[in-house]
Amino acid sequence: MKRLLTSLSILLLISFLTACQGTESEQVDGTEEGEQEVHTDEEHDHHEDEGQEIEAPEGIEIEGVADHYHTGDTIELSAVLEEDSEFDHWHWYSRESEDAEWEVVSGQETETFTGEATVNGLEIKAVLFDDDHEPSVQSASVKVVIDDHHGHDEESQQIYEGYFEDSQVEDRELSDWEGDWQSVYPYLLSGDLDEVFEHKAEDGDMTEEEYKEYYTIGYKTDVERIIIEDGQVTFFENGDEYTGEYKSDGYEILTYEAGNRGVRFIFELVDGSDEMPQYIQFSDHNIFPVDSHHYHLYWGDDREELLEEVTNWPTYYPSELDKDGIVQEMLAH
Repeated sequence: MKRLLTSLSILLLISFLTACQGTESEQVDGTEEGEQEVHTDEEHDHHEDEGQEIEAPEGIEIEGVADHYHTGDTIELSAVLEEDSEFDHWHWYSRESEDAEWEVVSGQETETFTGEATVNGLEIKAVLFDDDHEPSVQSASVKVVIDDHHGHDEESQQIYEGYFEDSQVEDRELSDWEGDWQSVYPYLLSGDLDEVFEHKAEDGDMTEEEYKEYYTIGYKTDVERIIIEDGQVTFFENGDEYTGEYKSDGYEILTYEAGNRGVRFIFELVDGSDEMPQYIQFSDHNIFPVDSHHYHLYWGDDREELLEEVTNWPTYYPSELDKDGIVQEMLAH
């Protein structure tokens, strides 16, 4: 009898242990299956898309990209959908060249992008994902152009400040100044450039008011706009416009009272309106062929007398720039 009870006890214990093990195994397997089936936004890693060509139709316009940036400038972009969408899962991608792979830009997960201009030629695009984490629509890429104009190396800075050798100077074509240009004089009169004069006074040898007076004389002009194209120069003055064709007449190196120097690149009128000056002379801190980003212009009918003018130098920036763009350009120099 005791032997029978002992055998029954052993059988019950084995059955109990077997049942417990089966239950535990089912619980573990059930948890693993659940984890495989649940996908949250946080768990999806878009870095998996790096190096792959994203397949989605283009239907996003990127707004806010500037014509060019200076090193360290803030890049602010907006992705605008061409058609409404119920999705709001954004990611931005960048690559340093066409040969490089697209990489997810960390921390940029809305329709706006903010970054710093550090890589010239950087390409950026926006992608909107659907609820299954698949690309729904994307933008064409935009390119970040960094142009510090005069460079940050010591030699470039010295040239900009007017210290160079005669042997470094080279002839330039009128095409270096080709474009549509606006005078900055109206911005000075409206007070839009006061920030620039305040900035100059912080490290300069004049007060803000003295700088403004100095530049008021320098910028003064009635020629509010200039278009240069295919060897022709058009002046817009008090509602009228005049056009002339110009050819190169060489350059002159000038030495200023402060000891630094500048170069006037001179062009002579060969055909056109009688109202156009016989000579125009460009000064833009450059001394060899390069596209100009702003310039000071002198004009008149006496070549030699014009070279002596050092107090009035009407200054022109691209017409596409608004007041904020002009202030930014001036503060960068």
